Amino acid sequence: MSKVTVIGAGNVGATCANVLAHKDIVKEVVLLDLVGDLAKGKALDTWQQAPIDGYSTYVRGTDNYADTADSDIVVITAGVPRKPGMSRDDLITTNAKIVSSVTRSIMEHSKNPIIIVVSNPLDVMTYAAHQASGLPDSRVFGMAGILDTARYRAFLATALNVSPKDIQAVLMGGHGDTMVPLPRYTTVAGIPVTEMIDEEQLQAIVERTKVGGGELVKLMGTSAWYAPGAAAAQMVEAIVKDENRIYPCCVRLSGQYGIDNTYLGVPVKLGKNGIEQVIELPLNDSESALLNESAGHVKAVMSVYDNMNK
Repeated sequence: MSKVTVIGAGNVGATCANVLAHKDIVKEVVLLDLVGDLAKGKALDTWQQAPIDGYSTYVRGTDNYADTADSDIVVITAGVPRKPGMSRDDLITTNAKIVSSVTRSIMEHSKNPIIIVVSNPLDVMTYAAHQASGLPDSRVFGMAGILDTARYRAFLATALNVSPKDIQAVLMGGHGDTMVPLPRYTTVAGIPVTEMIDEEQLQAIVERTKVGGGELVKLMGTSAWYAPGAAAAQMVEAIVKDENRIYPCCVRLSGQYGIDNTYLGVPVKLGKNGIEQVIELPLNDSESALLNESAGHVKAVMSVYDNMNK
């Protein structure tokens, strides 16, 4: 794979392009934004960083979809960011139109790309991109779980005073307040996290994770970008290198976990073909109930999108 396109040169898109360039795993990254000079400027800045940080990946900015031709992977970050007081769901009308339009434009120039959606509300924007692309389920999915899990792991690392490198965790469900962190599947260097932290403190971290994006919106007045951009780049790396990494991603479920035709975050194996496998974990009754509750919320927002298109 030699070409990755990032749509949207805002904070998240520009960060994703910059992190990808530093990984030095593809020949070219195209950064596209309809405010063309913004993309050109950020891409040029990143290319001028190459001699300093030592990478060869060329980053090109454009406002022309023809420059995205034959992209292997496309990361969609385009859309309006959240403002204080807004939920992700408030963005649906505006961002659904943007994401659908972007996807159709991409498909005019690339035959069989893998599409990673980052725009919010994430689960429904993945649905919109999947519908607009006509691609198989395995080639259109969303970035949310990696970011949510990273926040969860970061909070745990602070509380335990350990390196975040040693914390592994699984988090499922929708991207938002109904996400489902799974302490039972959380370990610190292989040690169950429940052996290292009391239940009350762990539950407080779980609750903070659920509103992790909102916490940053309140602090900065806009959505986060460093961690989201890096998370999307990590997914690209797993695909480009065919690593078969196991990550939580937003995918269309077709019967897994007893849930059908719903876009939800679950653990998957990520490789050169996109979603190589959806991994079904055994859940207890409490975890299943939380996952079904999250799925119900996502289905409700998907209905809003469906009705919007009628």
